[in-house]
Amino acid sequence: MPVQLLPASAAAFAPRASSVNVVLGSKVEPWLTQTLKRINRVKRPLNSVPQHQRCLTETLSSPNAIWTLTSLMLPKTPESDFKRDASNPLVEAIMNYELVHVEAYIVHVDMVLRNEVAYKLTKDTIDALVEYHKEIHCVDAKANTYDWTDKEQQCKKLHDDFVQDINKFVFRTHVSALEGLEEEGAGELLCGKSEEVKNCISALMKPLLPPPPPRVVEVVRQPTLLPSSPVNNMWSQHGLHGNLAAVDSWRVLPSSPSVTSSADSNTSPIWAPMTMDDLSPTPAFTQPHSTAGFFWSSPQVTAPIPALPLPSMLAPAQCGVGMGMTGMGGMGGLGGFGWDRYQEYATIM
Repeated sequence: MPVQLLPASAAAFAPRASSVNVVLGSKVEPWLTQTLKRINRVKRPLNSVPQHQRCLTETLSSPNAIWTLTSLMLPKTPESDFKRDASNPLVEAIMNYELVHVEAYIVHVDMVLRNEVAYKLTKDTIDALVEYHKEIHCVDAKANTYDWTDKEQQCKKLHDDFVQDINKFVFRTHVSALEGLEEEGAGELLCGKSEEVKNCISALMKPLLPPPPPRVVEVVRQPTLLPSSPVNNMWSQHGLHGNLAAVDSWRVLPSSPSVTSSADSNTSPIWAPMTMDDLSPTPAFTQPHSTAGFFWSSPQVTAPIPALPLPSMLAPAQCGVGMGMTGMGGMGGLGGFGWDRYQEYATIM
């Protein structure tokens, strides 16, 4: 995208320059030649690009080279001070509204890079729009909104922003707008361009917006769990009353190649003759498992967990060679294994 270059006279609050910046191409368009011949009372030679550039620069730099960009119908007073005449709306409109002409002068003509012409509003037009915005627009805006804490400060900021924006306003359009050029450099926009200017200036007059209302944060509360709720039934049905699966007995496989018995063919495990009475006694008290603490009104659900024999509970008195030799009362040959050959058996990891 080409860089948008404007002279210093197009800046905000900058005075009008004594000369307009005009840049022409290597070839002059025929319509520009015809326009310059039409507006000049004194016939000037226009046979080259420098002659066209000099003639156009002098014409647009004239103090009378003021263009009418558009016209705005603005109220004379705030809406609360309108003069009412219900019988004749036309008279009422004439009494309450006035036509403001938006005037500007050309600050830049570019027929090489962007083929555009730039207009800047005159000081009189800027002053008229600033006064209207302060005395009428802001007054109506405050009257049509409710009161809040910083309303006056926000209204003042709204007006200050408009002052900055209207002084920065530069209207750009195609160079063909120069076809509306008249004597002494004045002119009017053609081909509906004035409507674009009207929309641009109206967009600068922003409304006074009150602050948004405070957001209401909704607190989501969990529903109260009753004794008959499905959650309580879920805790009390399964899992607590079920017995754990029985632990398989240990099976010892011989490491000697001469022994042909296997775990599948051996139906006499070494712990088979043992009963729960031979194991360590069950503790006298088992801590019950209760879920009553989780719910405020649920009945207490308890389920004792049976004690399971662990290998650590059987050692060293019940596990080892001594059990096979003496502890089992002469059952050294239990299950046909022969504990006198215990050196031949592999250690269980």
